[in-house]
Amino acid sequence: MTVTDQSLNDAILDATKTAIERWGVERLTINDVCDAAKVSRATLYRAFPGGKEVLLEALRVREAETFFTTLRAHAEGETTLEDTIVRCMVVATTELRNDRNIALMLAAEPNEVLSQFTVAGVPRIVRVATTFLTPLLEPYLSRKEAAELVEVLARMVISYFLAPSSLYDFTNQDHARAFVRAHIIINESINQGAMK
Repeated sequence: MTVTDQSLNDAILDATKTAIERWGVERLTINDVCDAAKVSRATLYRAFPGGKEVLLEALRVREAETFFTTLRAHAEGETTLEDTIVRCMVVATTELRNDRNIALMLAAEPNEVLSQFTVAGVPRIVRVATTFLTPLLEPYLSRKEAAELVEVLARMVISYFLAPSSLYDFTNQDHARAFVRAHIIINESINQGAMK
């Protein structure tokens, strides 16, 4: 793909996001996207063969990659497993709560949003999260353990975002740290004792 192709794809995806904010996913048409992007239907179909569903999936993947790029940038400077996990939880939950697009969609089309954060979307989210975040945990865990922990953390943050807990607020660093210490980071001496 050339730079021009990527620029065109980004413009179409930006227009798709704008059109969704205006009309919602259910009422969104290819013509809405073409009008917003100022491209012809033929141009859109050359960039995204398959139409609306292919376009929406490409937007979801791009948004997930952008989200996890931001998350990784915020967590890259941490120097312990605990600090890395806490930072990921806090930034992820805060970004989700502050996302204007998600808020608009939850208000207008809650079923669509819930679908993308549950059955339909979780495999994609876990796949992208694993790609972006596993390397952050590999200094402390094997690749397999890091990938498994990322999957659990992704599912947990989604759950806490959709149904906030009265016990823990994952946007609060002290709450997130207390949760990690109580439920994720296991004291090495306990581990060693269990192995004897």
